[in-house]
Amino acid sequence: MTINTVPTQPIEGQVPGTSGLRKKVEVFADPGYLETYTQAIFNAIQPRGKELVLGGDGRFFNREAMQTILRMAAANGVARVIVGQNGILSTPAASHLIRKRAAFGGLILSASHNPGGPKGDFGLKYNIANGGPAPEDITDTIVACAQNIDAYYIANGEAPSLSTIGESQLGDMVIEVVDPVDDYAALMAELFNFTAIRSLIASGFTLRFDAMHAVTGPYATEILVNRLGAPAKSVLNGTPSEDFGGGHPDPNPVWAKPLFDLLHGPEAPDFGAASDGDGDRNMILGRDIYVTPSDSLAVLAANAHLVPGYAGGITGVARSMPTSAASDRVAEALGIEAFQTPTGWKYFGTLLDAGRATLCGEESAGTGSNHVREKDGLWAVLLWLNILAVKRQSVKQILTDHWAKFGRDYYSRHDYESIDSTAANALMSELKSNLAALPGQKAAGLVIKSAEDFAYTDPISGAATTGQGVILTYEGGARAMLRLSGTGTEGATLRVYLEQYAPPGAALDRDAQDALSAVIAATKAVARIPEHTGRDHPDVIS
Repeated sequence: MTINTVPTQPIEGQVPGTSGLRKKVEVFADPGYLETYTQAIFNAIQPRGKELVLGGDGRFFNREAMQTILRMAAANGVARVIVGQNGILSTPAASHLIRKRAAFGGLILSASHNPGGPKGDFGLKYNIANGGPAPEDITDTIVACAQNIDAYYIANGEAPSLSTIGESQLGDMVIEVVDPVDDYAALMAELFNFTAIRSLIASGFTLRFDAMHAVTGPYATEILVNRLGAPAKSVLNGTPSEDFGGGHPDPNPVWAKPLFDLLHGPEAPDFGAASDGDGDRNMILGRDIYVTPSDSLAVLAANAHLVPGYAGGITGVARSMPTSAASDRVAEALGIEAFQTPTGWKYFGTLLDAGRATLCGEESAGTGSNHVREKDGLWAVLLWLNILAVKRQSVKQILTDHWAKFGRDYYSRHDYESIDSTAANALMSELKSNLAALPGQKAAGLVIKSAEDFAYTDPISGAATTGQGVILTYEGGARAMLRLSGTGTEGATLRVYLEQYAPPGAALDRDAQDALSAVIAATKAVARIPEHTGRDHPDVIS
């Protein structure tokens, strides 16, 4: 095998502490760009003689990128690469495979819920041996390597085809192609009572799962249809495509509007769900009701004991800072720990590894547990279905009963997308500079109780993280969180999370936007959102 040493390209755009790099396809496809970043990862992790997992969500440029990465892995002395057939692995399936095979780590090719296609987005991230996103010390090292690199190493020739299951060689490196679904489906069968779910479906219970032309299509078809007996029509948009059918694979009421409308229409099935580009996010719907990610985490925590995988109870619940406090109330009632972390699944990893948390959830429709170290969209769907199979109630009744016991956290996320980065940073800078003066001030009829720039110290590792977003707490049970998202590739996205608690006995059936109207108006005024962004309304409300 001949190994070429080739000059690298400058890598710009990854912020230290982020879990990977996302750019437009045309940037990654520029000769030398993918190679430079891949070599920076290899320089940081030193994988010689190790075993890696490789997979992606099937978006445009995945196949070409896989070939390049395999040739580079061989040139960097990797002993074995386990890769999903045709390069396909959902992010949670990749996490499970890393853990099951005790691999050194894995490379995941995805831009999550971002659009695909030739003009779309592409991404690459490294997951460590526990199956989770690399922590900051490793990602910071990758960034440093990307900034101090002058060559990459790549084997001559083409990598073997990934279409056939089995082993092949590339130089001294073994490439093992595996079925992308089998191991994950077996894990789900261990966690959940498939017999109970089959019985529920056989009784006439109807469901629709929208795979959004993304990676979970084959997983949902195998599990929901082949193993649980749902009709084939239960899986919508189940064939993955490189551009996600021309859509935006983000499971929320805006981008999954046909499913949302179906569940609120006259022909609504009993249950609806969707997942995103790489299979780690979820949206849950019942007939004529949408379940917010915050409520979903709380309901799952309160009912997890009904499911075989969690029958012994859960040790704790962790949520990201912008997620509502609904799960905190469940944790208090169960007498278990509740954690508030920065946004990013890597912050849950140490809690899960230490056994301090069992269930975790993020505001952006990510929910998961200690079965892997990533959020897991289809897992959340199956947990809901198992709970429904045991309780034999509708989604709406389960939510109504939950609110009657714990109260309701009215909650919504407002996204202002593709804002000029300078304007977005100015908004946050001005807001942070005024935090000390905000308590006691009144805005749109609400009094600000406290204001902080959220910081977090990991209770296991002691690692400190600062500057994670602003929390505004108002008197009367309202809260708002503001942060800039790093998941886009154009401009900046301002995410505003809004919460209003209503205790048991209060009005628990109001329209969410109506219940949040005061905190919406107050937060827009305090942060001067229209003045900075030039926009009176968000682009996406979920």
